[in-house]
Amino acid sequence: MAEKPFKSGFVGIIGRPNVGKSTLLNTFLGEKIAITTPKPQTTRNRILGIMNTDSGQFVFLDTPGIHRAKTPLNLLMVKSAMETYGEADVLLLLVEADRGLHDEDSLILESLMAIKIPVILVINKIDLVKKETLLPLIDTFKDLYAFEEIIPISATRGFGVDRLTDILWRLLPEGPKLFPDDMITDRTERFIAAEIIREKIFLLTRQEIPYATAVVVEAFREEEERNFIRIEASIIVEKDSQKGIVIGKKGAMLKDIGRQARKDLERFFNARIYLELFVKVRKDWTHDERLLRELGYSEK
Repeated sequence: MAEKPFKSGFVGIIGRPNVGKSTLLNTFLGEKIAITTPKPQTTRNRILGIMNTDSGQFVFLDTPGIHRAKTPLNLLMVKSAMETYGEADVLLLLVEADRGLHDEDSLILESLMAIKIPVILVINKIDLVKKETLLPLIDTFKDLYAFEEIIPISATRGFGVDRLTDILWRLLPEGPKLFPDDMITDRTERFIAAEIIREKIFLLTRQEIPYATAVVVEAFREEEERNFIRIEASIIVEKDSQKGIVIGKKGAMLKDIGRQARKDLERFFNARIYLELFVKVRKDWTHDERLLRELGYSEK
């Protein structure tokens, strides 16, 4: 019996905001490296995650949600997502079982018409609908694009993910490992720390505040002999009024953000964490191309 070939390649995860792309990445990897919240446009940067199996290495590219962007920040996010089309061996287009065909799904399908690589339609959140709702949705999408496969899943519960992995392995090219076995992402520890803090801001604040904030890790000092990490981070906002909200009455909101972030940081880094947070105003940073570059949202 012939030995099973080893395969490796890049899998782009695309879709409109809040369809579960980051949750699916975390489910594939069995570890949380991409932040997730119920709010749309949580993911701002493309995040690479690596899954190793006996017969292949899957390199996933989690992307910001594709939408009809207007601000400089959102335009950069959409551009980052669409650049994946030219870099992936396979694309996973995620849609929601409980939302039907959305206007932004149509926008994405239109953008895919010229590409030559296989596209798998992944219908997520099937745990939220009945089977009789799912079948007409599959028929609708079948008529709109020549998908390689259509796979219903639940990323939060893991339903259908093993089958999806098997199909991806079939579609990836034969090749050697692209990254070392012990590498799960190409993102730095500072980036992961900043994202964990930003997730807590998204979860704890309301209205425009999550979208007007960025996080910069100013210092990341590891003391290996003590299993201790000291992190200093700045939360960037656009207005003085937003700074007051993030700090909160008698500093209560900032303390909550810090406390919840520290718990997740300790879990991720498996170390004791000292976290110090500051809040700074950078006027209208989401519209300022120079500040966007400084804060890591620039083009490549």
